Amino acid sequence: MPASSASPPYDRAFDPRTGEMVEVAPGIARITAPNASAYTFTGTNSFLIGGNEIAVLDPGPDDDAHLRALRAGIGERKVVAVILTHTHRDHSGLARRLAAETGAPLWSNGPHRLSRRLKPLEFNPFGRSGDFRLKPDRVLNDGDVLVIDGMKLRVVATPGHCANHIALALEGQDFVLMGDHVMGWNSTVVATPDGDLGDYLTSLDKVIALPQTRYLPGHGGEIADGRAFARALKAHRLMRNGQLLDVVRRGPTTLSAAARAVYPGLEGKFAMAGKQTLLSHAEYLAERAEIGLRRTLLGVRLFPRR
Repeated sequence: MPASSASPPYDRAFDPRTGEMVEVAPGIARITAPNASAYTFTGTNSFLIGGNEIAVLDPGPDDDAHLRALRAGIGERKVVAVILTHTHRDHSGLARRLAAETGAPLWSNGPHRLSRRLKPLEFNPFGRSGDFRLKPDRVLNDGDVLVIDGMKLRVVATPGHCANHIALALEGQDFVLMGDHVMGWNSTVVATPDGDLGDYLTSLDKVIALPQTRYLPGHGGEIADGRAFARALKAHRLMRNGQLLDVVRRGPTTLSAAARAVYPGLEGKFAMAGKQTLLSHAEYLAERAEIGLRRTLLGVRLFPRR
């Protein structure tokens, strides 16, 4: 979402060197895909992890040029696994092709799934962004330890952006491969029913508690003080809760009107993303009985509870 006056200290000064293999940490190289957009920033970061044998994390969109770049980076090395932080297609689109070409198994936290069931008459505007049919050969669960060419990566379940999101913390190093959970260029979209704000806030606390503090996100550059940045993201979300509470306490309103008040000036796809994100905040507050929420044939209505 576009920055506000209370936004965390976003950093958009990043040279992706698209299509090149860039060493970013001991045993970790990044290759950025050519899929820059309003939602993906400079493109999706794929990571090669290991040395003589490697794993490919988030192979990226189904793009021939990116597949060629991954092949060049892999070279003659054995790929022991294709791993996904989550199953949004900008991260998982090449997973099937790369796994088939390399003979490597696919590891993830399972097929794409919603954070909650669709409500009657509800439409999920992000329904096509997730791959619900992509089944892994191995399901990765919170706390699993993966060993890639002697490197140990601990699986950290981080639902919120979507239900099957994970991060990988490198044991013995100060890095976390963060996927889309924390990104330095912008706040993460947490759009219900794909995402869930309560889960997202809990997952932020979880990564803040990790010993590793340097974050390697799925879009954009390294976040040097990831812990401080994650705290700022949490404060930003809580500020949005406060803004929505202020709007609803003035009297009953529609979700669309509340979104225009909280995100003034947003248009087109940004307005749609803002509305779905605000619905996540509204559901979070309604679950805690801080506001009322009612779904009608004309849309979601919000009203004061206190």
